[in-house]
Amino acid sequence: MLLPYIILALTVVILLLLFLPLKGKKYETAVPEQHLDERDTMFSRNEIKPGEKRFDDYYDMRPENRSRDDAFRLKPGLLSPDSANYKRYAFASADASFEAVEAFFPYREKGKRQKEKDKSRGAEFCASDSAMKLTGFIKGWARKMGAHSVGITEMRDYHFYTYGGRKERYGKKVTNDHKYGIAITVEMDHELTLTGPQAPAVMESARQYLNSGMIATQTALTLRNLGYEAKTHIDANYDLICPLVARDAGLGEIGRMGLLMTPALGPRVRIAVVTTDAPLKTDEPGYDNTVIDFCSLCKKCARNCPSSSIPDGERENHPGGLRWKINQESCYTFWCHAGTDCARCMAVCPYSHKANMFHNFIRWGIRNNFIFRRIAVKLDDLFYGAKPEPGKEPYWAG
Repeated sequence: MLLPYIILALTVVILLLLFLPLKGKKYETAVPEQHLDERDTMFSRNEIKPGEKRFDDYYDMRPENRSRDDAFRLKPGLLSPDSANYKRYAFASADASFEAVEAFFPYREKGKRQKEKDKSRGAEFCASDSAMKLTGFIKGWARKMGAHSVGITEMRDYHFYTYGGRKERYGKKVTNDHKYGIAITVEMDHELTLTGPQAPAVMESARQYLNSGMIATQTALTLRNLGYEAKTHIDANYDLICPLVARDAGLGEIGRMGLLMTPALGPRVRIAVVTTDAPLKTDEPGYDNTVIDFCSLCKKCARNCPSSSIPDGERENHPGGLRWKINQESCYTFWCHAGTDCARCMAVCPYSHKANMFHNFIRWGIRNNFIFRRIAVKLDDLFYGAKPEPGKEPYWAG
């Protein structure tokens, strides 16, 4: 007769253990001590060409990178028709999106500071903008334009590269003239992301770089029309490290794969930033022990990385701070082989599942309870596979 009561009591105890707010271990906050040089990023190293002065200058400065970079230069390249995952229609679409992003470059810093008719009353108009009111407007308008999340932080030196590394910014010292940064995320489509490293993934990635660039540019132009300075940081034209700005703006934490892990979509986002002197209200930073703990346990991105570029150990101190540091050379070399920006780590991440009622409940449990967190790691492998196959490419994607 006691057995049903014992079972009931055990059930209650288990439920309490799973759903009580038991956050678990606290991890050290990762604030970078050394600042990064954009010339050391793979995108910059890809842009310098043999025979150019900057090519010789760079490898005189970083001779240890020469042999590793020669490896990716032997591959077909991103969006190349000779790459392993080439699809004509998808690659044409991705390239079109990247080209379209460049249409926003002229508006990066330039544009109307204020409408001509308002110049005489500009100081009065600016004085009337409370931080709360202007912040509410900027966030609401960005979301209406398609942003998934918007956060604001006070800019720090470690957010910025020391020197620019791309196009006309190459080798120029980066300076910060603005107090605040507006971080904007846009959602990457779940179905297309799951196909990574196949062609539809890069098509979607490029589309969201374009969308985030549009929202950032519109936001910056709006602030200039209100009388403030504003500068965009969008694909191929960043003075700063977007995930760090977004984390400090409260939009997520940096995970094992080196990407921003947002509460609702995990790493399945693209980010743009607008820096400005406009008076804004900042958000609390997104430092999240539960994300660090989950990533310490999960390691699914490391297991599934085609180039084994994601470490499976604990965070370590590197230039740029305490973090999991991916091997950017091997990662980019695989991109140049595949022709896409891969996204396999995004596709398999348990945080990347669709934001429906069931997965939102799991995310709540992960944030709330360290025991729940450990069970969730095992259940994700059980239901979705420890090494899931890439998603099926849509028939229309060519």
